[in-house]
Amino acid sequence: MRCKYLILPMILGFAVQSFAGKIYGSITEAGKPVAQGVKVEVACGSDNYSAQTDQYGAFNLFAQAQGKCTLKVSYQGQTPSIDISSFEGSTQYDLILEKQGANYTLKRK
Repeated sequence: MRCKYLILPMILGFAVQSFAGKIYGSITEAGKPVAQGVKVEVACGSDNYSAQTDQYGAFNLFAQAQGKCTLKVSYQGQTPSIDISSFEGSTQYDLILEKQGANYTLKRK
């Protein structure tokens, strides 16, 4: 009986992630990956999702909301952003940080 109470939350947890949209990709600057631990945040309406880059500049998160979103990167005291879309399936965003004057901008590869 106790086993049923343990298995049910696990099944429901996997079911929730199956409806989430996976947003993943990489961030580079001057052809090199950004450092590990750079904060990546996706805002879809009032819902926010966050992740950090790994040692290869890659990020990975699950967004429950679908539609138009904004992806922000916290990098060297700035937060450049780019408009993205979240879908039920996976979406890859490989991004480039470019310095224009004193400010960083984000664009897709």
